[in-house]
Amino acid sequence: MKISERGQITLPKRIRTRYGLKPNTEVEIVEINQQIVLRKKPSRELPLEAVRGVLRGHATGHSTDPIIEKLRGR
Repeated sequence: MKISERGQITLPKRIRTRYGLKPNTEVEIVEINQQIVLRKKPSRELPLEAVRGVLRGHATGHSTDPIIEKLRGR
């Protein structure tokens, strides 16, 4: 693998696939123990898709007021 005149490299498809590096995936380059490491940039936000439906089946349709009153000892 060579670095282009513009400083670009092409990651092999097997590496992109293995690590889920899709177009527009943010990555960062860091130095660790005198080595250059390319890694996915940590996500700051949890994608909505990751949490969609997690409460399905847990909703009771009841108000939380009785629960709060019980916790307060009323």
